Amino acid sequence: MNMIDDGTSARAGLEEDVEQYLVFQCDALRIGVRVDCVVEALINQVITPLPMLPDYVCGIINLRGEVVPVVSIRLRLGKPSAQEQAIIVLSINGTQLGVLVDRVDQMVKLPRSSILPMPATSSQKLMCGMSSLPDGGTMLELDSAVLLEH
Repeated sequence: MNMIDDGTSARAGLEEDVEQYLVFQCDALRIGVRVDCVVEALINQVITPLPMLPDYVCGIINLRGEVVPVVSIRLRLGKPSAQEQAIIVLSINGTQLGVLVDRVDQMVKLPRSSILPMPATSSQKLMCGMSSLPDGGTMLELDSAVLLEH
């Protein structure tokens, strides 16, 4: 039996070994979130504050008739408040959540093998991995499911 390889299986194998991330900045940190969780990125969106919530919950936004809660990644990481410029809307287990960030940086494709687990001694519960970026910087991978927890 003769089989002809047209290269599609090799390309499919390469695509499976790559993960795409949206990288954003928070202070000096570069944090990435997997693109399959990202709904959209917004700028100049009005956030309606709500009373009696944790300080890192900024409020809600109206996204095409859908009410979406917004959390500040700065405050969630224990950093001081600052002029955050963009909201990244994520879909986490069917729930939409806006994440207020300093700025959106770039989209990158990284080999899955380059994503390393966080050090066991790390007290940073919001991050689940780290990787070197093509420009020489380091990206921390956001564990977006943890954002829904207290």
